[in-house]
Amino acid sequence: MFTGLVQAMGQLQRSSGGVQLQIPADAGLDPAGLALGDSVAVDGVCLTVTARSAAGFQADVSEETLARTTLAEKADRRAWVNLEPALRLQDRLGGHLVSGHVDGLGSVVAIDQQPASWALRVRWQDPAFGRYICEKASVAIDGISLTVAGCSADGAEFWIAVIPHTWASTTLHRLRSGDAVNLEADLLAKYTERLLGSARATSNVADPINSAWLQEHGWS
Repeated sequence: MFTGLVQAMGQLQRSSGGVQLQIPADAGLDPAGLALGDSVAVDGVCLTVTARSAAGFQADVSEETLARTTLAEKADRRAWVNLEPALRLQDRLGGHLVSGHVDGLGSVVAIDQQPASWALRVRWQDPAFGRYICEKASVAIDGISLTVAGCSADGAEFWIAVIPHTWASTTLHRLRSGDAVNLEADLLAKYTERLLGSARATSNVADPINSAWLQEHGWS
């Protein structure tokens, strides 16, 4: 598990076994502190450390992961990526719970500079994932925990108010309109949908889900 609070940026490239991360010495994430088998979120994708050196670490990446995320394209052009080691039980949960399992890709619609922030507008490539988005909800964009400032009626398009610290200390400042990003919806939204769907399937009541229905089925 991760928090979506980026600790460093590294440069991604392909290797014979998968992908390799080159981490600058002043990046804020010391490869010496990583052990073989450790999990690291790379642009929001949970990867396992398979080799490490003073300059960085290597991770094996399956064809499935390369097909469903931006890692293949970014490795080909040696792009910079966001890095976060796995959450420890004693760590503060400053962002939100992020699994590192990307739900789908999004496309950057627009980036507008405001007097004290940047407005980043993103659209799910599969609009069905919009059902997990609502105003003030959490979403992970390239592994960064962010808060939804507003969204379309179906949630398929949403925008984020990015403060200067986040803008400068992550790869967000490298994004351009049309770029693809990795998106992970809030785990709570997905679990809630699953639980309500299961309860609904086993219920003989045909009434719509409302406050009375929730109370009857143990939700208070």
